[in-house]
Amino acid sequence: MDQKADTKGLAAAFLAHGLWGVFPLYFHLLVRSGSLEIVAHRIVWTLVFCAIGITVIGAWGKVRAVVADKKLFRTLLIAGVLISLNWLIYIYAVVSDHVVDGALGYFINPLVTVLLAVIFLHERLRPAQLVALGIGLAAVLVIVIGMGHVPWIGLGLALTFGLYSLLKNKVGGRTTPLVGLGIEALALGPVSAVYIVILELTGHGTFTTVSTTYSLLLVATGIVTAIPLLFFAVGAARLNLTSLAFIQYVTPIMQFLFGVLIFHEHMPVVRWVGFILIWVALIVLSWDTVRRARLESARARSVSS
Repeated sequence: MDQKADTKGLAAAFLAHGLWGVFPLYFHLLVRSGSLEIVAHRIVWTLVFCAIGITVIGAWGKVRAVVADKKLFRTLLIAGVLISLNWLIYIYAVVSDHVVDGALGYFINPLVTVLLAVIFLHERLRPAQLVALGIGLAAVLVIVIGMGHVPWIGLGLALTFGLYSLLKNKVGGRTTPLVGLGIEALALGPVSAVYIVILELTGHGTFTTVSTTYSLLLVATGIVTAIPLLFFAVGAARLNLTSLAFIQYVTPIMQFLFGVLIFHEHMPVVRWVGFILIWVALIVLSWDTVRRARLESARARSVSS
């Protein structure tokens, strides 16, 4: 990888995670709509955006190829349902003033991803990974016992995105990011469109009743969804997994700061303890990731020499 490519990859990855980091501010503007209505608009307008993009670049042949591959098509549709559930949980967190819980979900996502790899891919845990998972479990227990309830928003976000990532890993490079996202949006696109129409016909929708600006903000959810994913695809293609692993923390850090400093969400001592334990677990996991990457690099150099 040359320096120019590396710089472009870093810029794209930081842009993706930076945009995801400011999502609480954007979706807070749509608080007059319920979580389901926002997600329905997000799915429909993402589908529209992808259809326009696919038309512009002339990629309908790739779409037909995906549809013809029944296993790939089915996998992307399931992934679409999972990412839609993830969006629903996250938007609920924002509009119900639980942005910090949303950040918790993306902080613990790497730990959940490791656990899912053990369960579904039969990977063996390294000692440091086992320690990190143990600390992460302790953090969740501290929050449950101290706060008196299960942090279902954080756990739900981590689980749905972890399963989504697992399916995307199986898909690999068998389709382009734009085509893949379009198929995923298609999974619940028709249902979402019908839901929006019913809301508008019954007078419960916000698309035509608030303001033109508000309507444009709902339409823009498609662009807001697609652009960071496309930036991320560029970054993922140019950077190694170690670099991406560290950059991914930009998103929950920004969201956590927004929740605490901008939306002034309540942070009792026990919640701080839980988050600190999560951060310790992530430090252990990150250290192990870097150490293994260095070992593999050294091993590759010794083999080549």
